[in-house]
Amino acid sequence: MIPQKLKAGDTVQVIAPACSLGIISQENRKIANQRFAEMGLKVIFGKHVEEIDLFASSSIESRVEDLYEAFCNPEVKAVFAVIGGFNSNQILKYIDWNVIKNNPKIFCGFSDITALNNAIFAKTGLVNYSGPAYATFGEKLGFDYTWEYFKKCIFSNEPFEIKPSLKWSDDKYYLNQEKRKFIQNEGYLIINEGEAEGTILGANLCTFNLLQGTEFFPDLKNSLLFLEDDETSKAVDFDRNLQSLIHLPEFSGVRGLVLGRFQKATEMTNEKLIKIIKAKKELDDLPVFANVDFGHTQSMITFPIGGTAKMLAKEGKIELKILKV
Repeated sequence: MIPQKLKAGDTVQVIAPACSLGIISQENRKIANQRFAEMGLKVIFGKHVEEIDLFASSSIESRVEDLYEAFCNPEVKAVFAVIGGFNSNQILKYIDWNVIKNNPKIFCGFSDITALNNAIFAKTGLVNYSGPAYATFGEKLGFDYTWEYFKKCIFSNEPFEIKPSLKWSDDKYYLNQEKRKFIQNEGYLIINEGEAEGTILGANLCTFNLLQGTEFFPDLKNSLLFLEDDETSKAVDFDRNLQSLIHLPEFSGVRGLVLGRFQKATEMTNEKLIKIIKAKKELDDLPVFANVDFGHTQSMITFPIGGTAKMLAKEGKIELKILKV
């Protein structure tokens, strides 16, 4: 199922499946609200989004209630996570998936929200979106690329090519909106050439792996895996997390890997990443791209979990294209 796209005048609702709105500053909320207003969207909030506990989250009951409220409200056309966190997988067993299946609409978030993104597709067949959370819209500077690809994916059904951003940043922009350092983007790193087309799955690797062995893990048949990890993932962590995925019997259904940009704190280099990929014989026949604009750096694309994409690196031609959004 592909949800109806957004248009000016629509209402969207913000919920907190992981971390609470309570950790987001008033300054950043103001900027985010202004961005939504500029798109002609009305923003409302789940009634439990400000609750905050020991883990900067809220109870399972509160989070599920807000999820149901958002999906059941016919006035709401899209649902956004506040931000990521650590525990969105905690609520999966408590969700009546028919509520989502019978009320299909846009759902968007990233990082820890990867658990919900992929579980929603696995349990209902609803295409949903790995992309900016509500808090991401609070980025004051350098947001143009993120905004461009968000609108391509959420406001339109047209296929689009993903071009590299001109610049990117790894700043904690939410701490100081004015003091930013932007880095010139050198473009994609092609590790393995080839051509593939398939269903997009994945996003945050360590969160995606939490679904292994559960009813919430999607079918990997004819898939392209979009994978990234955050600043806590050093080269050794990424290596073993990726290996865990490769060990799955269903991994034989994977047709290609698209890797998001690593944060500086990971100390990952192109050389290290190439060695990791080339050491895994299971990847020899798969095209592999890296340094794509998604993950925990800015800017970022939006892409459809359950949609389809094509990747090509052959004879000097490079292409990454979303076919079904």
